[in-house]
Amino acid sequence: QVQLVESGGGLVQAGGSLRLSCAASGRIQQLNNMGWYRQAPGKSREVVASITSGGSTNYADSVKGRFTISRDNAKNTVYLQMNSLKPEDTAVYYCNAFVIHLLYWGKGTLVTVSS
Repeated sequence: QVQLVESGGGLVQAGGSLRLSCAASGRIQQLNNMGWYRQAPGKSREVVASITSGGSTNYADSVKGRFTISRDNAKNTVYLQMNSLKPEDTAVYYCNAFVIHLLYWGKGTLVTVSS
């Protein structure tokens, strides 16, 4: 089994920054793509950003230029640096990871951006 644990969420004012972390543990044989998703109240879960094991990244248009995804393969950890936060970024943020071909999810961390 693989566990993903997110941290770093909280309350921040608009324009502020937060850094989310997601650490993978357990039976990790090969950690492939990792990503961040979010789900705002009353909305569907949406992709925020993803990163391959080699470091290639993709971002949702809504966060390009403001968010940066990165990973530390030695620590089995993925990060999401969020700058210039907006109230519409308020959501529960989830990380996921492919271990070989199996997809795992964390339980999420709440980010609240006040106006």
